[in-house]
Amino acid sequence: MPAPRPAAEDRGPLPDLPPRATPRNGPAPRPPEKAAPPSSPEPAFRPEADPAPADPPAALPAPPHKVLKSLLGAWALAACSPEETEAVEAHLTDCAACADEALRLRDAVGLLRPPAPLDLDPLLRSRVLEGCLGRRPARIPVPEWATPYDAETARLDALLSDMGEAEWRAPVLLRWFEGERPVERRTTVAGVIGHLMAVDGLVATALGLADPLGDAAPRAPASPTARTEAFWRSVPEGRGARAARAPWRKQSHTLITTASFAGRGVAELDVAYGEAALPLRDSFLDRAFECWMHAGDIADAVDYPYEPPAAGHLSSMVDLAARLLPGALADRRRTGLAAPPRYLVEAGAPGRCLHLEVEGSGGGHWYIALDSPAARGTPDRAVAHIALDSVEFCQLAAGHVSPEEAAAGQDGEREAIREVLFATASLSRL
Repeated sequence: MPAPRPAAEDRGPLPDLPPRATPRNGPAPRPPEKAAPPSSPEPAFRPEADPAPADPPAALPAPPHKVLKSLLGAWALAACSPEETEAVEAHLTDCAACADEALRLRDAVGLLRPPAPLDLDPLLRSRVLEGCLGRRPARIPVPEWATPYDAETARLDALLSDMGEAEWRAPVLLRWFEGERPVERRTTVAGVIGHLMAVDGLVATALGLADPLGDAAPRAPASPTARTEAFWRSVPEGRGARAARAPWRKQSHTLITTASFAGRGVAELDVAYGEAALPLRDSFLDRAFECWMHAGDIADAVDYPYEPPAAGHLSSMVDLAARLLPGALADRRRTGLAAPPRYLVEAGAPGRCLHLEVEGSGGGHWYIALDSPAARGTPDRAVAHIALDSVEFCQLAAGHVSPEEAAAGQDGEREAIREVLFATASLSRL
């Protein structure tokens, strides 16, 4: 009789069997179990062995060094694919030579694509200078009344710096007004610079500096015209035209430096213009005005654009001309070129006046005394009104525009208007 058959549980836990499909009409009938052969000691159910784990996919071989090195440029430009980027960066951790090359390429890419344009802001210089001077002012600042002369000489020097020898000999037409008629004189660019230096010499001698004319200077008191003629006669034949620039520029620098170091009291020092005289502060404005006007003459001769002065400087020049008008009217009366005064008043008292309105940059309102030079002009005593553009008013004061041609808005007494326009033109000179 055979021994009892061992149970399957005696050999360990049963394996998990896959679930069986369930028919729609109910569970499927269980198939009959097969009996093990009597002679077999093995259990009726043999547990299935666990399936062997699947082998991982084989890794792709790393590209060779030569290929990775050729990809460094694309990697620096961020133009590689993700797989190429990963391979290159993995290679850089092991290859010092490629790592150095990659850093150099990344730096070069940064230069090729700057975050901002390389052109400097044109206002950067002005902002830096303004900030520096605001934090630490200059020890010896240029007086405010000398800054227009400083600016205009610098602008003219910049115009001259780009001119060739032929342009220095270009003909220049100088215009001014004498009495009732316009006057013209032809010279060259070099002659204009010599004229400016000769008249600037009046300011130099007033400050105790050497006269640029030297032994050629006429006996004092000499007018600007006489000094200019003497300078032109003293220029040797064959002298290079460009040679006039350096001494003129040196003299203008010396005038500004001397005025800056001289202190406040020097502003009222008299500068003789022949028989007339101006305080030093007004003389510097006069020289700035003439420098601007003759720079425009030179620019016209060489066909070059030239802008008016800054608004603040232009306003100071207009103010100087307006302050000189009562005296110019009195001079014209003494020579019989203007009608006699109607109502004389004491100095400082209100008197008959003309309202001068200057429009545009540097403009303003002035009341010009008509009868007594020292009278005080007030709006309630105005008998006439003239309106002029600021640049046109300066052109009239320089003798570049005749009184008849001045495009002025006019209202009031015709005689007063005519006398003021002609007095403005009489402020001009060579």
